[in-house]
Amino acid sequence: MDLIIKRLNEARKVLEETSSNREILDTVHDISEAIISSYKNGGRVFTAGNGGSAADAQHIAAELVSRFYSERRALAAESLTVNASILTAIANDYDFEKVFSRQLEANARKGDIFWAISTSGNSGNIISALKTARAIGMRTIGFTGKTGGRAASLCDFIIRIPSEDTPRIQENHVIIAHIICEAVEKAFTR
Repeated sequence: MDLIIKRLNEARKVLEETSSNREILDTVHDISEAIISSYKNGGRVFTAGNGGSAADAQHIAAELVSRFYSERRALAAESLTVNASILTAIANDYDFEKVFSRQLEANARKGDIFWAISTSGNSGNIISALKTARAIGMRTIGFTGKTGGRAASLCDFIIRIPSEDTPRIQENHVIIAHIICEAVEKAFTR
């Protein structure tokens, strides 16, 4: 029972810090507006992460393509974490650091969005993809932990969750992603 209470209290503390951070709140708004603008101009959203963040990347893409709360047109989104043949071919033929950047080279264009998720902000394949996204002319979003890591300087928009504890960071990533998906959806609801 002590463990349960301890973890819930830790989660509440990080959420309170996140929800009272004006920079984070403003950035959530700015990310929503950037995605809406990209969609209105025919853009797409690409997401990526590793481990639990890969699952979050898939979750975000699903919310945008399917629906969140309301009926609306499908919004173009793709998680770069889901095609096992592409991932393993790139990792085998090149290097694991290129598994996301190579996919962006093939499918992304200027005006699209790349939404990178890395609790440390230092994942090599995320850094490589952010560099590629910038070279293409994509807008870049980073979801990280407290410091932002190397990803921070490569993102147009960065959400730094005020924690160094991976589960607490990921929990807040999901909450913020849901808020962004809802805001984007409202702009396209019939």
